[in-house]
Amino acid sequence: MNDSTVLGIDIGGSHLTCALVDMGTRTIINGSIQRGRVNSGATLENIIETWSAVICQSLGSNNFSEQKIGIAIPGPFDYENGVSYMKDNDKYDALYGLNIKTLLSQKLNMKAAHIFMMNDAACFLKGEIFAGAAIGFISAIGVILGTGLGTARYNGETAEDANLWCSPFRNGIAEDYISTRWFVKRYLELSGNTVDGVKELAASYHTDKNVQVIFDEFAINLADFLATFIKNTGPQVVVLGGNIMHNENLFLPQLKKLLQNEGLFLPVVRATLGEDAAILGASSLV
Repeated sequence: MNDSTVLGIDIGGSHLTCALVDMGTRTIINGSIQRGRVNSGATLENIIETWSAVICQSLGSNNFSEQKIGIAIPGPFDYENGVSYMKDNDKYDALYGLNIKTLLSQKLNMKAAHIFMMNDAACFLKGEIFAGAAIGFISAIGVILGTGLGTARYNGETAEDANLWCSPFRNGIAEDYISTRWFVKRYLELSGNTVDGVKELAASYHTDKNVQVIFDEFAINLADFLATFIKNTGPQVVVLGGNIMHNENLFLPQLKKLLQNEGLFLPVVRATLGEDAAILGASSLV
């Protein structure tokens, strides 16, 4: 293993994915991807043991005492110092106030200074800038459209969590109107019926007028949210990711027209790296 190889790690509330990244080619090394389920409500010892086991599987038999790793992980978190402040959110309460860099370095027999951490939404955007849809752009914003709403911005040097999911919007906060949860709630309001998620709705788009109305409303919600985000940030490109983007054909054309009506003609592109984005973004921290 050489200095041009970094281990990128994406830690979520229920999973851990890691892979070795060739920093020269900005690609994931074949055969190095490892995934594991994580019980984020478990004890400290169980969580660190689970993380470490998956990391070791990805590193293989290499001596990694000098290995450098980058980690994408949700907040709140003191990323520079490695201290978790996640609490009362049904995930990783056992890590609250603890130095994760130190705990992992002790478990893995490596230097804490070789562990780099950043918010997962920021890593998503950094990955798309590093090796995906936003290569070559000096500034960017990223939005993850899924169960919740993730936002990030990049200023040419650093990517950071924009933390706009809870920003005031309509009669609530942005995530109330731009998320899978909104689709499910809105369909119940219009039809009186329940659905599991956006994929199920999209399958009946051409036969259910309620679904067509919902996707049109979603485009309006997202356009209004993005217009403010863009005007406040001034990016060269907007990168959209997350599971809802699997159905981009049902709302993205209208979204672009609505933004253009606001005088905003910058590119709005779909993220291309999928789950690899956070891993590549995390590796680029090193």
